[in-house]
Amino acid sequence: MSVRSKWLIAALGVSFVVLIALEVQYGFLYRGHEQQSAAASGAETPNAATPKPARKLLFYRNPMGLPDTSPVPKKDPMGMDYIAVYEGEDQADSSAQAGLINISTEKIQKLGVRTEAARVQSLERTVRAAGRVEPDERRIYTISPKFEGYVERLHVNVTGQAVAKGQVLFEVYSPELISAQREYLIALQGLQSSQGSADSVQSGMRRLADSSLQRLRNWDISEEQISRLTQTGEVRRTLAFRSPVQGLVTEKKAVQGMRFMPGEALYQVTDLGAVWVVADVFEQDIGLVKTGAKVKATINAYPDKAFSGTVTYVYPTLNPETRTIPVRIELSNPGMLLKPAMFAQIELSVGARTQTVTVPNSAVIDSGTRQLVLVQVGEGRFEPREVRLGRRASNEVEVLEGVRDGELVVVTANFLIDAESNLKAAVSGFGHTGHGSSADAGQKPSSEMPKAAAIGHRAEGAIESIDLKSGTVEISHGPVQSLKWPAMSMEFAVANSGLLQGYKPGDMVAFEFVERKPGEWVVTALRRAAPAHDAAAHKSR
Repeated sequence: MSVRSKWLIAALGVSFVVLIALEVQYGFLYRGHEQQSAAASGAETPNAATPKPARKLLFYRNPMGLPDTSPVPKKDPMGMDYIAVYEGEDQADSSAQAGLINISTEKIQKLGVRTEAARVQSLERTVRAAGRVEPDERRIYTISPKFEGYVERLHVNVTGQAVAKGQVLFEVYSPELISAQREYLIALQGLQSSQGSADSVQSGMRRLADSSLQRLRNWDISEEQISRLTQTGEVRRTLAFRSPVQGLVTEKKAVQGMRFMPGEALYQVTDLGAVWVVADVFEQDIGLVKTGAKVKATINAYPDKAFSGTVTYVYPTLNPETRTIPVRIELSNPGMLLKPAMFAQIELSVGARTQTVTVPNSAVIDSGTRQLVLVQVGEGRFEPREVRLGRRASNEVEVLEGVRDGELVVVTANFLIDAESNLKAAVSGFGHTGHGSSADAGQKPSSEMPKAAAIGHRAEGAIESIDLKSGTVEISHGPVQSLKWPAMSMEFAVANSGLLQGYKPGDMVAFEFVERKPGEWVVTALRRAAPAHDAAAHKSR
């Protein structure tokens, strides 16, 4: 054997020895690492001296942390087994998984928590609005002659004067009126003189008389004045105009001696025996206002009086500046106390005919997207429930779904309880560590992996694939203790696609993720857990 061959054999032997030593050393290190991880997670070793006593099985919970439990073993849609929950095992976590909030009795007293029972009752609400008194448009009368003439004399000469029905307002002179009266008298005389004449003559004279009479009637000449003209045969120089109703002169344009044209409005008389109140009802209350509803109105001028009215019309238009809709209310006006343009306050009682479940308004926590109430299910235990609300009253709100009659709901300090539970959940989420956390013990937090502001979970694993377009990454990770997940491979969304820059499939990473919404898990921080060659070696093993 040559020297060269001997040297090669010696070199191979030395290499073999070195490899064996490295393997042994690595094996010790790997087992030590596993022991440290097991110690950090509180796991039992096979060499435990005393076995645990038998525990009572309570239920099985969803492995992804969803609020779903089962009394028997089952699998989720991803094929993962539900996790067993035993009596006395992490009760606080079990309660949290079941959606319950645990508050100590001492803290309940400090927070001033008070509960009330949901009850079935008839929900009543009062709609209030401001309005103004306006005359009834159906009770406004305008006096305007239908012929040309002159104002001969005024009997009512001031605006605002009260007038009775049939009272003379003014007298007019009109040449056309005089001519019409004379034509009528001539037609009557011709009709009388045609007695005994041919039928055609009598018929012609009758048509002439009827035509003259109809002309007077079209000019609003009263039957009394026509009868007097027929009986006396005397043509009157002036014609008197009378008030059609009892009321007030709200407008007067007539001036003694003035000339007027056909259709010109000379007087306006308004009957104020009944008036309108036009109230501006807010947009959110308009659905409660129905035609025919009874309304109580108060006037600042008469604070000791209440006026009853009825809703007669809801206007179809909305004022975009005030977000109000006018509503017409009709009121009787005894003694003419209500004057146009007075301000009025109206109250409309809206009552539900059916009995419904109600809770106090203070029991509802409105997040903007949903409404919640805290239901007391035991001593110091509260269940947040999403509810569907109906109508609101002054102090009560109708609950259509979510709460039953007799259940206790938190009416004070419910926001403090909600904040307390969120704080506990956040602290608990930050306190959990992921797979391989013991390897990082004693190291300073990396600047590349800041803590998330929401409730976060941590894990380690290897990147399987990256999709920059959709902003997703598939990671084969170890168990997640904070969620009690087993090791698996799943796809995550990333909060920012920049987190994936510089990474490729096969890289070992430590990452932090949160549940943005049910079933949607988002990576918020990412850092390398080991060099790239170690990751490849780990993957090959």
